[in-house]
Amino acid sequence: AGGGAQRGAGLVTCGSVLKLLNTHHRVRLHSHDIKYGSGSGQQSVTGVEASDDANSYWRIRGGLDGGCPRGTPVRCGQAVRLTHVLTGKNLHTHHFPSPLSNNQEVSAFGEDGEGDDLDLWTVRCSGQHWEREAAVRFQHVGTSVFLSITGEQYGSPIRGQHEVHGMSGANSHNTWKAMEGIFIRPSAEPSTGHDEL
Repeated sequence: AGGGAQRGAGLVTCGSVLKLLNTHHRVRLHSHDIKYGSGSGQQSVTGVEASDDANSYWRIRGGLDGGCPRGTPVRCGQAVRLTHVLTGKNLHTHHFPSPLSNNQEVSAFGEDGEGDDLDLWTVRCSGQHWEREAAVRFQHVGTSVFLSITGEQYGSPIRGQHEVHGMSGANSHNTWKAMEGIFIRPSAEPSTGHDEL
């Protein structure tokens, strides 16, 4: 393929569905229809070691203003929503203590992809756009914490899964990288043939 076809191939785009790997702890961001037994009682978000778990897919969407047309590259500093594909809830954090580490609870919230303004996360990266190969951070717009994992693990019924939480400082526990996924190619024309995704 010519250079034109590859243009933007390494960028994460709006509408893409992907898995996010915590680069320090080597676990993927995950959610499932299991509620927290403490804190908000909302749907729990964890980190899992398995690479092939369908509950680890998240769709990258714009904010409530819709400023993320399908296929446009996500800019560094842009606020996005991460919608859990299988349950339709958005990655969310708020002022509840997380169950294991007493950091800030991260949950999945909303119905059919619609929650509230605590579902917005700013993509912190260097350069202009979120590149697939780059380690990035997600900083919560409403409370300023970073999406983090520090290694605490749950027992039953989600034994071995890691706690995901929010931390106030940027450090090695909150860098993430785009992994397996379906990336919508940047295009000037509306894409054809892939509108079912």
